[in-house]
Formats: sequence, structure tokens, C-alpha cells
Amino acid sequence: MIKPKHLNKGDTVAIVSLSAGTIGEPWAIHKLYIAKERLEADYGLNVVVMPNALKGRDYLYEHPEARAADLMEAFRNKEIKAIFNAIGGDDTIRLLPYINFDVISHNPKIFTGFSDTTSNHMMMYKAGLVSYYGASIMTNFAEYVKINDYTAQMIQDTLFHPKDTLEIPSSPYWYDDEDEKIWWKEENINVLRQYQPEEIGYEVIQGAGIAEGELLGGCLDVFIELTGTPIWPSKDEWDGKIMFLETSEDDMSCDYLTWILRNLAAQRLFDVVNAVIVGKPARRSKYGPYKEVYQKVIGKEAGHPELPILYNVNFGHAEPIGIIPYGIKCRLNVDDKTLTLLEPATE
Repeated sequence: MIKPKHLNKGDTVAIVSLSAGTIGEPWAIHKLYIAKERLEADYGLNVVVMPNALKGRDYLYEHPEARAADLMEAFRNKEIKAIFNAIGGDDTIRLLPYINFDVISHNPKIFTGFSDTTSNHMMMYKAGLVSYYGASIMTNFAEYVKINDYTAQMIQDTLFHPKDTLEIPSSPYWYDDEDEKIWWKEENINVLRQYQPEEIGYEVIQGAGIAEGELLGGCLDVFIELTGTPIWPSKDEWDGKIMFLETSEDDMSCDYLTWILRNLAAQRLFDVVNAVIVGKPARRSKYGPYKEVYQKVIGKEAGHPELPILYNVNFGHAEPIGIIPYGIKCRLNVDDKTLTLLEPATE
């Protein structure tokens, strides 16, 4: 895997809309202004917005080739050092016919985003490029008032000042999106999220000892669009990996989660991965039910009660989130409930 160079003050970064064109809608454009000002003032970066990124939901839905053109141009442009995706959605898999994998592999640079951006990350993985699950423009860089300390620290420790080894800690706080949601409206710009003390932390569902492997995974909601395509990793590519999985804010039913995990079991992926880490559910009410599904499908149905599973990890849709780098070697110590990157996330 090719590891891109870390960011420095003065670098130029690009904003793209590869999925929903929400950031270009009049009611949402203020999120762009917040993120752009923060990236420039707090991080010292030069920000460019790619030509099609602000054309809105309808246009970008009708023109996946325009979204892909922005991505390809951002990779070709030698001045651009990182590419930040604006937000997720549900159809970025439609960019696949327009992706030039050689352009990506020959122009390595940081790429971030999560949720539907899983499909884009798998494109990067196919091209052999390390990419970074997390740090989207509208959700993280444009968080109202300030970026929470947990996410901000992870951004520094992975994208700007990579460490030889990096423990990914459990956040000491969490945000209740079900009962205390702050909607994206200009009138809420000065409303600070009220985080709750984290009372659970990392939870071991099953397994013991230490597991190591490169990180590979994403948002389970998106996997149905990826399976069977050229960018879905083969069983051999999953061999020896630490699989990371999370679910979106769409309130996936336990039955649907069961079916997706059964598909992974049918592909025999739980036979070959070294461990599984699971993101905190976006809805707190699903914490217990989802945990039971993972135990049932992986431990019982797939016949792998020994496979280490670490639950309630801070990535994905439940704030605050960190950054999970694809292809970077990681160690899961089940007994100590620690998760550690064993190499710098960026060069």
C-alpha cells in the first residue's frame, strides 16, 4: 500500500462532493464556509473547492461523471496534497465506471470521508493507496462552534503529525444524537454540542489475547452495493486483516444487520480475518441489540467464538469519531482493551 505524505501548513487541499450534493444546497452552504475558514485559519491550509462540488443534489445525482471528474482532477493536480469529501449519501458507487485507478496510484495523496464514502475508499484500496475513514467536511470540519477535542486530536495525530505508534483511545464522552440532535441550520451555528460522559468505553464481545493485521472495512450499509464489483476485496485480500465495521444513522434493523453479516460469513471472511472492531452505533438504543447480532452471527452461526471482537469503538456515525486508516497495521489487545496503530498513518 502507498502511504501519502502528511499535511503541513501552506498545503493546498481540495473539497469534493462524491455522493450527495448537499453542501451545494442554499440551506447547507454555511457548512462549507465554516469548514473552509477553519481549515485556513486553524490548520493553515489553502482550500480549493472543485468545480462541480457546489452544483447541488439534483445535478450531482444526474451527473455521477461530474463527481468523478472532480476526484480525478484533484488527484492529477500536483498542487493538491489532500482531498476531503463533503458528505456521504447512498450512490457514490455510480462513480466506478469513471475512475482511473492509475491516476490515483501515481498521484498518492490524503483522501478522507466516511459512510457512503466507503465505496470511494475501496476505490483507493483497489489502487493501492492508504486512505482515511473519517474527517468529512460537513460533519467534522464544519462542526458547529469547534471540532470536538477527540476528533481534533485524531486529525493531528494521523494527517498532520503522524506518530510511530498511536493508541486509539476510547473517547471519554459521546453525543446523544437521538435525544439531543442539533440540526444543520444557520440558526444553530453558535450552538455547542453537549457531550455526555462515556460510561462503557471499549467493550470486548468475545475473544482473548492479541491480534494484529492491516485495517480494512467500512460502513455495512454500503457493502451491499460493493459486493461482486471489481473493488470488493477478495477473500484472499481479507486474509489476516483487522476488519472494521460500522452502521449509519439510518436505524438499520437487527434483521438487516444479521443478513449483511451472514453474507460476510457466507463469503468465509470471518474464517480469515484476525479480528473485528465495531463502531459505536449511531443510535444508543441499538447498542445492546446490535451487540447480540454480532455475537450470534460471528460467534455462533459462523462458528468463530474465538475471533476477537472489540465493540463501541469511536469511528463512523456516532460522535465523536476518530480516523481509521485503511491498510495500516494495527494491534488489538483484547485483554487490555487497547487498539494501537503500529506504524505512522501518513509519511
